[in-house]
Amino acid sequence: MFTATLIAGDGLAAGDVSAAADRLAAVACGPAAPRWVEPGIACDIDFAADPAAARGALEGAFRGTDVVVQPRDGREKRLLVADMDSTMITVECIDELADYAGLKPQIAEITERAMRGELDFEGALDARVGLLAGLPEEAIDRCLAERVRIMPGAKRLVRTMRARGAGTVLVSGGFTRFAEPVAREIGFDRAIANRLLVAEGTLTGRVARPIVGAATKLETLRAVADALGLAPAQTLAVGDGANDLPMIEAAGLGVAYHAKPVVAAAAAARIAHGDLSALLYAQGIARADWAAE
Repeated sequence: MFTATLIAGDGLAAGDVSAAADRLAAVACGPAAPRWVEPGIACDIDFAADPAAARGALEGAFRGTDVVVQPRDGREKRLLVADMDSTMITVECIDELADYAGLKPQIAEITERAMRGELDFEGALDARVGLLAGLPEEAIDRCLAERVRIMPGAKRLVRTMRARGAGTVLVSGGFTRFAEPVAREIGFDRAIANRLLVAEGTLTGRVARPIVGAATKLETLRAVADALGLAPAQTLAVGDGANDLPMIEAAGLGVAYHAKPVVAAAAAARIAHGDLSALLYAQGIARADWAAE
């Protein structure tokens, strides 16, 4: 059996739920009676066959509604591995840091192309960090305090999963000076990220090796799952950029969150409308069971 979860933060009408069941029946998925995860917001419809057909029938059919299709059994995950920039926080840290050097447009363009998969991630990171050579180290702390904001739903997602016994890891192609305090604030077990090299109070324009990129994210998902004795099906990975794709594709539930087109096209699940709380509804966890922020 499979489950299709419809999630609409601005309201999900009973008529939409009925129409969704009809759409599943029309493509021979064999839907069961819908049931609410959260009345008026999130609804599950179990069905018997053809998840690809179910996704095709439901995605984009209802305004402002995200759809997650997955196996019914084991939908609550035991490990979360998440990207940071534009996923757990609202900004790309390197772009904001570049603004303190007067270089945001140049660096943001490289970031955007790298996240769309048009540039090699490591080469793009080296190029961007190289442009920041000579920037005072104090700009990092200013940027963290003035620009970095937690993504809506991030604390609810991470703290609820941890409270229910799941492992949680933040793994970022960004920098430890941002990732570590962000992980503490949100509630992750730990953070993995790149280390900016600093000498005499200024950025050197270099990043410590090895670089945390797509391979590291995938390796982290697999290694932590193995350490916890988890099968791949018990894992959840979420991100927005091309360097997140390997871990998204390897996870039991891989989610493209407000993602670049190449990522959204490849991921098994896409959240384009809601905040990160949608990933709790997708696991069948109602608001009454969420951990406090």
